[in-house]
Amino acid sequence: MQDKMIENFNEQTRQFFEPMRKLNSLMLDNMEKLTQYQMESMKRYSQLGTERLRDASEVSDTDSMQAFSARQADVMNQLSQQMLEDAKALSEMSLEFKAELETLFAEQAKLAEKVAAKAAAGEPQKAETAKATSARGASKS
Repeated sequence: MQDKMIENFNEQTRQFFEPMRKLNSLMLDNMEKLTQYQMESMKRYSQLGTERLRDASEVSDTDSMQAFSARQADVMNQLSQQMLEDAKALSEMSLEFKAELETLFAEQAKLAEKVAAKAAAGEPQKAETAKATSARGASKS
């Protein structure tokens, strides 16, 4: 009897913490994806900046200055394109995370409805049991 109570308590505890565990796991996975993407972006941007500095340090006359300036325009176009791609990728990650959160909350809402319905269905039985118990106690007196 006592083992069954402990087992029921453990199961209820697991059910109570399961939604929080799923939410924490989802948030951690999302944070990991975002961090990884940002690290890769940072690496690309820093490499681009370093390359530009190296090119600038090689400017020694007007011809090399003109060539450097021409490459700068291309690099700026490349940079703006990369920034647009990064913004799009981050937006897609955010939408994916939002969809996963909505799915998780919908699952938990359905589960809560089932638990509430089960509890509501079980309450009349408990009330009848309580009435029968108190009626027996009254008849014994």
